Amino acid sequence: MEKLDEALVDMRQNATDGKKQSAFYDLFLNSSFFIPIIEDNEQQGEEGGVFPLIAEADGKDYLMLFSTLERLQAWDPAVPYVEAPGHVLALSTVPPLNWALNVGTEYSKEFHDEEIAWLRDAVERCNADAVDRGQA
Repeated sequence: MEKLDEALVDMRQNATDGKKQSAFYDLFLNSSFFIPIIEDNEQQGEEGGVFPLIAEADGKDYLMLFSTLERLQAWDPAVPYVEAPGHVLALSTVPPLNWALNVGTEYSKEFHDEEIAWLRDAVERCNADAVDRGQA
C-alpha cells in the first residue's frame, strides 16, 4: 500500500475528520499520476497529437488517473500514457469532466466536477499566496 492509498483509507474511515481529508487532498495535489492517452498523428500533422483517454460511465466523462505505472499497466498493458502532477490536473480540468483514480483496485476513487473545482480553487489560492510572498 502506498502513501496515497493510506491517506485515502484514513479519509474514508474518518469521514468527519477534516485533517484526514486535508492530508489526502494535499498528497494528491503533490503526487504524479499516469494518464492513459490516445495518440492521434492525423490531428496535429507531422508532430502528432496527444489526447487523454476519456471513459464514459453512467452518462459522465472520466479522465483516468493511476498512481503507479503498474496499476495503469494492470488496467491496460499496452496503452500509451503521460505523467502529470495532481496540481496541474486540478488547474487544467474543466467541468463537466470527472476523474477516476486507480480504477480496478481497492483504492479507487471518483472525483466529481465540484470536488475538482474545489481543488482547482485551492491550488489557485496557494499559487496567489506564493506570488504575494515572493513580492513581499
